[in-house]
Amino acid sequence: MHFYPSERIALFIDGANLYATAKSLGFDIDYKRLLGLFRQKGQLVRALYYTALAEEQEYSSIRPLIDWLDYNGFSMVTKPTKEFTDATGRRKVKGNMDIELAVDAMRLSDSLDHIVIFSGDGDFRSLVAALQQKGKRVSVVSTLQTQPPMVADELRRQADQFVDLADLEDQVGRSQNGNGGSSGGRTPRESSGRSYSARMAPREAGYLGDDDLAEEEI
Repeated sequence: MHFYPSERIALFIDGANLYATAKSLGFDIDYKRLLGLFRQKGQLVRALYYTALAEEQEYSSIRPLIDWLDYNGFSMVTKPTKEFTDATGRRKVKGNMDIELAVDAMRLSDSLDHIVIFSGDGDFRSLVAALQQKGKRVSVVSTLQTQPPMVADELRRQADQFVDLADLEDQVGRSQNGNGGSSGGRTPRESSGRSYSARMAPREAGYLGDDDLAEEEI
């Protein structure tokens, strides 16, 4: 993974996609370590995390993760999921953040040198190409170590640098000694010294999909 120390870097994290990629590799993301890793690589300007929320529910299991990230260096971008009925009469929920991520990446690009996209979705190939035309370097983080691979071939080929998440496990994976994890009932602001694992938000997996609209069957 190559970065220049003088580069202004921003992370654009497709939350559902990153969760599913880490899960498929058999480890949990420690978001505190993830942020620390890229702070060492250059001048980290922004780390944005994108996810859809089922706001009509009284409790969402992803809410603690969102609160923790919001208090610990990440900028949260969320929107409500939408419910619909498919052709067979089944009720489904969809939530897709591709447009929001792409718009933010283009909007912030003038203040950045290197954009890191955490997603394997091939729909982002056009975004990567547009950013490169503006003179920006673009890295894509996903994995080839699953069957099928989590990253679209056209996206991997377009990126200036492809980073396999499997190669980052030792640097961003949750510690197995019990030091990482939840805040033990403390408020999000009080938990700034703790790490947060992706596995603490199981509902995030419900919004995975390589289709145009990720779905969760109800």
